[in-house]
Amino acid sequence: MHIDTSAFAQTYAQARSQFLQAASRRGLTVESHAHTLRGFDGEDLAVDVALDGPADAKSLLLISSACHGVEGFCGSGVQVALLREPAWSAACADAGVAVLYVHALNPHGFSHWRRVTHEGVDLNRNFVDFSQGLPPNSGYDELADAVVPATWPPPPQAEARLAAFAAEHGPRVLQAAVSGGQYHHPGGLFYGGSAPTWSHLRLRDVLRNHAQRCTRLAWIDLHTGLGPAGVGERIYAGRNDANDIARARAWWGQGLTSIYDGSSSSALLQGLMCNAAYQECPQAEYTGMALEYGTYPLTEMVGALRADHWRAAHPEADPALRAQIRQATRDMFYIDTEEWKVEILEQAWQTGLLALRGLSAS
Repeated sequence: MHIDTSAFAQTYAQARSQFLQAASRRGLTVESHAHTLRGFDGEDLAVDVALDGPADAKSLLLISSACHGVEGFCGSGVQVALLREPAWSAACADAGVAVLYVHALNPHGFSHWRRVTHEGVDLNRNFVDFSQGLPPNSGYDELADAVVPATWPPPPQAEARLAAFAAEHGPRVLQAAVSGGQYHHPGGLFYGGSAPTWSHLRLRDVLRNHAQRCTRLAWIDLHTGLGPAGVGERIYAGRNDANDIARARAWWGQGLTSIYDGSSSSALLQGLMCNAAYQECPQAEYTGMALEYGTYPLTEMVGALRADHWRAAHPEADPALRAQIRQATRDMFYIDTEEWKVEILEQAWQTGLLALRGLSAS
């Protein structure tokens, strides 16, 4: 594979343009789901979908980016690099696998350099059954006004409360309380919403349009923000089913981690996006993973998110501080160096080839 770091962009608009150009050069038709709002610079926003391969292929690999908006700088770069790579297209054809590229599931967050959707929702916590009531999270309830304090930088009292919680319960319990998903504090971190978001509904549309004829469905969802810089953790993304986890590990290696057994850098989460694959594509054997690329330490990442949510709640704040926080959020989830980008593309290539092998196995 030719390592093409020019596939990475500096803005959502550039990322979208490069994706559309790469799909066009591959001769692919792009299906665009236009967003109802505009981007940070007034640009059009959309979820763009390109299918490379037969519409009725029995094996389908879905590669998605920007579930968490600002993380799309990495994911889009991977998608564009793969679309530009003749060896990748040949490998897909040889394996008899169609590839469905879903670019920018959360285009609003991508453009505005936020992790959440325009509704303020973490898309990967939004796939719960809202008819059954909102899930509880007592840990977040206890810490909500310390996680996103009234002033920034956070006052010592807020930091002391978080430290005391970690000392009493352990850092992993604190991580789960903050990041596992909460449904009662709009404007707070990892808020799962009170109804399906715009992006949630568009994803279901995409799955209904393109993933209901395959018998095998694999999904690689591209993320950044957890783990050592440049290391792509392969995290199982599916139900807590022993057979499904075993199959995913047979494909992607025994090092594939899981939120269910504590091996992942991620906490146990609720409202996961992969729930839609089971619900919309029951005819398919589903095998999914999140490819989570590390950037900076967890405490720094959470700190950047806390600042970003404070900024969103305080439009009256000093413009210079607001701009600084916005830039820091982008930089936290996208290390804009050649070395990091090379690591990202090399691991995406390896992970993609393993998915093709798994999908084509008899």
